[in-house]
Amino acid sequence: MSPSPFTACVLQVVPELDTGGVEQTVVDVSEAIISAGGRSIVATKGGRLEKRLERGGAQVIHLPVHSKSPLVQWQNYQSLRKIIRTEHVNIVHVRSRAPAMAAIGAARAEGIRSVATYHGIYNAKSALKRWYNSQMTRADMTIANSDFTRAHILQTYPDVPTERIISIPRGVDLKRFDPEAFDVRKIMELEEAWGLPEKDARIRFLLAARLTRWKGQAFIIEAAHLLKTQGTDKFVILLAGDDQGRSDYTQGLQASIEAYGLGDHVRLVGHCADMPSAYSACHFALAPSLDPEAFGRTAVEPQAMQRPPLAAAHGATVETVLPGDTGWLVTPGSAQKWADALKEAIDMPENARFAMGQRGREHVKALFGLPLMCERTLDVYRALLILSARQIRG
Repeated sequence: MSPSPFTACVLQVVPELDTGGVEQTVVDVSEAIISAGGRSIVATKGGRLEKRLERGGAQVIHLPVHSKSPLVQWQNYQSLRKIIRTEHVNIVHVRSRAPAMAAIGAARAEGIRSVATYHGIYNAKSALKRWYNSQMTRADMTIANSDFTRAHILQTYPDVPTERIISIPRGVDLKRFDPEAFDVRKIMELEEAWGLPEKDARIRFLLAARLTRWKGQAFIIEAAHLLKTQGTDKFVILLAGDDQGRSDYTQGLQASIEAYGLGDHVRLVGHCADMPSAYSACHFALAPSLDPEAFGRTAVEPQAMQRPPLAAAHGATVETVLPGDTGWLVTPGSAQKWADALKEAIDMPENARFAMGQRGREHVKALFGLPLMCERTLDVYRALLILSARQIRG
């Protein structure tokens, strides 16, 4: 179904354009805006996804919107006001706290509407941090990327009107994440790069996430050690992701793998840009975050690829994974519970695994498809534009 016409100009403001759920959503919404007939501009420091945005017809403007410096923020405010005027922007959509003050303030000063998307659960251990986080609620409309995130916002900021906070779950591109559209050559190239034997009958688990403590890689290694100690060794766990400068953490993971003698069972494979092929090369996905995920695309994307996820039972994953039906929800941070879940997945008959994968894709198609997310976001823009028009007429 093609989107309804949308002829406005939207300026999205995002700190960077490297790999991540926030950045991917910027690209997805940009493509939806252009497909519906509108103009898309993105103000950002830049990054890996910049070329894709430009190929899709978006205009990318480099600004240091990632900076928290008050002086740079003031300069960004002035620059964004100029962009709004010269490019005839109708909506500003900010996607991070750092640029929120400049972007929302610029929109208000230029008399246009603003939207903010809460992509994470921000810690607020001090009054200053709570005030800083609250900037995301100053927009005319705030989008939460899950019901869990929306509840968190309303609990943290009870003075914000409930009608200004709307839940729009992140969408998955079902054309890109299509289990029937795999390329055997790409999968074979990945397997070779990951050092997997040509005829490897072991069950493969993929944990795709930034290499950082809260994503749970360290305790998954502990779970793998328990699993092997208990006599199960027909598995391999692939840890895919950048450490983004956290070399000490990466070195610690490698040291644990070597200390436990897991070199043939746990692999650090680095950044992977081709996630559909990565999931195709595996049987299950792991999403073991220690802190609650605001959405958790690494529990949803594998379901789209008919690869059941084992996900931590907190945060938004309890909305996206149906335990026993499309995957597993496992006690966060418990190496033994995760070892038990891994063994259950390893022992699952192939036909049962295939059926669970099929149910997972249908689940994602019904609730987390990309067209649904994009159209609901465009509907927010439309509603704000109608509101502005009414106020002008009034």
